[in-house]
Amino acid sequence: MSNAVKKHSTRARLCVFRSAKHIYAQVIDDEQGKTLAAASTMEKDFRSNGVFGGNVKAAEAIGKMLAERALAAGVTKVAFDRKGHKYHGRVKALAEAARGAGLDLGAGEDTSDANE
Repeated sequence: MSNAVKKHSTRARLCVFRSAKHIYAQVIDDEQGKTLAAASTMEKDFRSNGVFGGNVKAAEAIGKMLAERALAAGVTKVAFDRKGHKYHGRVKALAEAARGAGLDLGAGEDTSDANE
């Protein structure tokens, strides 16, 4: 899936990886090959709260944290790369939380003027 996102998008890519116990997310600029922002349930600040990292509540917290870091880095629009996971559960929770915190997870290309 990420190859399709890279090929058809000019935006930075929000890449999600999930395991049974944790969830990780990064905003990547593929043109420069750099990670612009990242957040995961493995971070010391997150783990010190004693919250389990493999549930929807943790995914929402990571989505909000990542969006705040991306906006601080100057990124407002990203292409969502789910790495083949269904848009359901923790992946959906992370995306919705990031969207709610101000990150635009639209389609790969900005087509706002195509309908005019």
